[in-house]
Amino acid sequence: MLKVVAGVVLLLGALVLWWGRLGSGGSAEVDTTARFLVAVMVIILLSHLLGALLGRLGQPLVIGEIVGGLLLGPSLLGWVWPSGQAWLLSPEVVSALNTVAQLGLIVFMFLLGCELRMESPRKAVGTLGVSVLGAMGLPFVAGLGLAAAAPGMLRGSSPHAVGYLCFFGLALSVTALPVLARILTDLRLDRTPIGQFALAGAAVGDGIAWLALTVILAATGSGDASDMGSTIALVVALVVFTALVVRPLLATAVRRAEERPGTGTLLPLLLVGAISYAVLTHLLGLHAVIGAFLFGTAIPRDSQVTERMNQQLQGFTLTVLLPLFFAGVGLNVSVGALGRDPWHWLVLAGVIVVATLTKLVGAGGAARMMGYRPREALRFGALMNCRGVTELVVAGIGWQRHLISTTGLTVLVLMAVGTTAMTGPMLKLLGTESPEPAPGETDGPLGEADGPAVPALQGAPVRADA
Repeated sequence: MLKVVAGVVLLLGALVLWWGRLGSGGSAEVDTTARFLVAVMVIILLSHLLGALLGRLGQPLVIGEIVGGLLLGPSLLGWVWPSGQAWLLSPEVVSALNTVAQLGLIVFMFLLGCELRMESPRKAVGTLGVSVLGAMGLPFVAGLGLAAAAPGMLRGSSPHAVGYLCFFGLALSVTALPVLARILTDLRLDRTPIGQFALAGAAVGDGIAWLALTVILAATGSGDASDMGSTIALVVALVVFTALVVRPLLATAVRRAEERPGTGTLLPLLLVGAISYAVLTHLLGLHAVIGAFLFGTAIPRDSQVTERMNQQLQGFTLTVLLPLFFAGVGLNVSVGALGRDPWHWLVLAGVIVVATLTKLVGAGGAARMMGYRPREALRFGALMNCRGVTELVVAGIGWQRHLISTTGLTVLVLMAVGTTAMTGPMLKLLGTESPEPAPGETDGPLGEADGPAVPALQGAPVRADA
């Protein structure tokens, strides 16, 4: 024990002397590399400490990681200790963090594409389609109205007014598949019919959301209609090429990797493919994550090799790289940007309330219409209200393309935190045990004689707390 105390005292003394030399203009200097490493250390430590703390309160780890990013930005550190933030997060350090964070985001979206499963029994397709339409359609329309009501506050500098409106509507429509899976697992609802149905709905909704975002980015990337048409045509050609050529080739590569374990060539091959697709979609004027996600959807499922690859990538990506992305978002989000204007705070409250109610009414109402009992339908609506990291990625892309302003980014990030944080408590309020059906009612839209009432999902999505 004495050795530990002595070691701590010596270390603290050395740090004090070193800091004193910095303050007196001595020869001790900290270059960009050292500051970058210190910033990475602080971000990882803070985000995971907050994640663990909020996890004890029943929240997904991602909430703590997002809040950690917000605290390092102008919302807290830049407000309380501006000189400390300027030293820790200098422009050179922020540039390096953003570059590394983009790589992490590309790998994360690749993993999300790898785990996207939308297979479903034929009898459940209609039910799933109507439910997803309700879960995305009503929030989209409400988002259009909110964006039209407050363009001076939410709109960015992009000249594309329709693109801004559609983007904000889309931002209210998304559901975070990974966070949803974590919440279902924590509440032991992941194997229930409504849990499986919600996962299927989120998976289909993710696919639709990224497709819609691709169209929006293509439409707002150039003012020339012919350029937009060319971009869309190239994207369609890339999708067809992926389905007809890349997917079979990857299936062959995975099969050979299973036959010859230990070669270690598959992981580098897949990473190169994901990054190549990211470069392609970036050059097409879209966003790099769209290409990585598309390439991920071509990876064969239900293979031990690919599952092992996912586990290898998830550890470092989700522990180190993704918190850097959250920190980058946090540096561009300032709660102080809302100011003292009551209108700004009213818009923020309105976005959170409307985003929540439209998910409950749209998703829950559609599920009820297709035969679910009232409480189960409300559960489905509450689950679809979980937005998590998906919302942050979408909001960040919109801000980078100047479709929304910095204030608009702040509103969407706070909405993502709020709606994700309320998902678990809402489900607990509704009860985690399935109620006994009333006479003539069933657990889902189909009777037992009709087989499974919900689409089947195999495996779990990429890290449930992301």
